[in-house]
Amino acid sequence: MPVQMFPDGLEPADSDAVIWRFMDCEKFGDLVTTSELYFRRADKFDKDDEEGLPPEDYLPYAGLDPLDVRDAVELNHLRGSLAQDREAFFVNCWCLSTEPTTMMWQQYARDGLAIGSRYRLLKHALGSCENTLGAFLGLVRYGSKHLTGWNVLRFISTKREKFAHEQEVRALLWVPDEYAGGNRHFDENNFPHDRPLTDPPPDRVPEGLRRSVDLRSLIREVEVSPWASEWTFAEVERLVRENGYSTPVRRSALARFKDLVATEEDLLEILRARGAG
Repeated sequence: MPVQMFPDGLEPADSDAVIWRFMDCEKFGDLVTTSELYFRRADKFDKDDEEGLPPEDYLPYAGLDPLDVRDAVELNHLRGSLAQDREAFFVNCWCLSTEPTTMMWQQYARDGLAIGSRYRLLKHALGSCENTLGAFLGLVRYGSKHLTGWNVLRFISTKREKFAHEQEVRALLWVPDEYAGGNRHFDENNFPHDRPLTDPPPDRVPEGLRRSVDLRSLIREVEVSPWASEWTFAEVERLVRENGYSTPVRRSALARFKDLVATEEDLLEILRARGAG
C-alpha cells in the first residue's frame, strides 16, 4: 500500500534521518519475537488525551466564539465529532534525533531502551501493512499557526507546543469502523458534548492494531537507557541474541553523566519556563 503524507505534511530533508522508538523491556521482547509493530488507537494515549483534537487557540475557527452560548454548543459538537473520528486512527510513534535525548529517556523509557532505525526504512515497513484505508507517515507539527480549515488529518498530525521537544515522526493507519456511530457525544436532551458519552466505542473497535513487518531490516541499533538496570541490559542482549538478530546493543553514552542529569520534573519546568518567556 502506498504511504501517504499528511495534508501540508513535512518529511525529513534526509530520507536516511535517524529515528528512535522508546519502549520498556517487555514491549521489546514482544516486538522481536512477533516482528509486529503495534499501533495504538489515538484516543488511548495516556500522556495526551487531546490527540487528534485541535489546539485550544485554534478553536475560534470560522468566527466561532467560545464565550457565545450558541457558538460554544457548536464547538462542543465539532470537538465531540473529532473525538470519535480519532478512534479510527492507530499510531506508532518515533523520535527524529541523531541520539536519544535525556528528556525522552526520562519520559518514555527510563529503565528501558530505544530501537534506532532510518526514516526511509520505516516508510518501507509501513507500506507493507495491509487492511487499512490509508497509511500515513510524516513529522508531527506543533502549535496552530500552520493549520487551515477543519481537517481531521491535519489535527491528528498536530500536537501542542509543549510536546515540541519530542520531535515526533508519526506512522499512522486509518482503519474506520463505519458502524461505530458518530453521535455518541449527544445526551438524552440532544445536547452535544466535547467527548463521546459512551466510552469506549463498540468492542469490535480495537485499542490497538498489530502489523507484521520486516523487523530485521527496520532495526539498525538498540540503545539501553542510562538509568536501566544491569538486568535490563542483559535481558535486552538475550532477546536480541535468542531471536537471531545481529543488531548491536549498547548502553547510552549518557550513562556516565546520569547522576548529573536533571530529573524529568526539572526538565519539564525548564520547558515551561521557555514557553512562558
